[in-house]
Amino acid sequence: VTDSQPNLPHRCPCHHEENQNAILYTLLSQNLTHHSGGCSPSQQRCFCHKRHTVCLQTPQVTCQAASDVLVKTISFMKNLPSFQLLPWEDQLLLLDSCWAPLFLLGLVQEMVTFEVMETPAPSMLERILLHGQCKRQELQRARPTLASVQRLQCCLNSFWSLDLSPKEYAYLKGAILFNPDVPGLKASAYIESLQREAQRALQEVLMLLHLEDQGRFAHVLLISSSLKSIPPALISDLFFQPVIGNTDIFELLSEMLLMK
Repeated sequence: VTDSQPNLPHRCPCHHEENQNAILYTLLSQNLTHHSGGCSPSQQRCFCHKRHTVCLQTPQVTCQAASDVLVKTISFMKNLPSFQLLPWEDQLLLLDSCWAPLFLLGLVQEMVTFEVMETPAPSMLERILLHGQCKRQELQRARPTLASVQRLQCCLNSFWSLDLSPKEYAYLKGAILFNPDVPGLKASAYIESLQREAQRALQEVLMLLHLEDQGRFAHVLLISSSLKSIPPALISDLFFQPVIGNTDIFELLSEMLLMK
């Protein structure tokens, strides 16, 4: 919220840094939903609030739902014969590159919603006890902030507004998974052909289901590209760190992909 009084005392230290974006922020914040941890513009005192770290309000429920989606995401890959025919190295590269956007798409399809709350600040005793190596290790982890979670929620809301059918979800997942631009792929030409096939199938379904909306195909691809802007570390820290702790999420996904 913009401060129109230049000499108002107790001004937030971030005022000058963020003031030029205040109008845009005010407009965007009106669209933020309550379950993403947002609040109304009248409750926003400064941009520092956006930098506060947050955690899931109901981790037991949300983490279980997220784990179910993750299992379905890996199962989707394993059940694709064209994916299984790829060299194992290519499978791992695609997994590393695509698991996060595919997981987010799964959250949308399964209608998984969640709320966040501000992470309690450590007490003076905790700060003293954590000072040193343990504290440094803790600071190395990226803590989810209110702003980052709200960006994630905006991506999910954009997809929910599309109201995709099961076939649209399936073909869109294929178009995301088979990404020939991932560096180091051995079968990039074959993967590119698989992506074109998935995109063509998606376009045909869209034309059948939405004859009146000729631009829907481009719109769906554009919104799907926003999923890649969400850092995998944010997803891991928000949805899985309460369950797996410091376990490397990619190692866990690789093991899941190997399981019969």
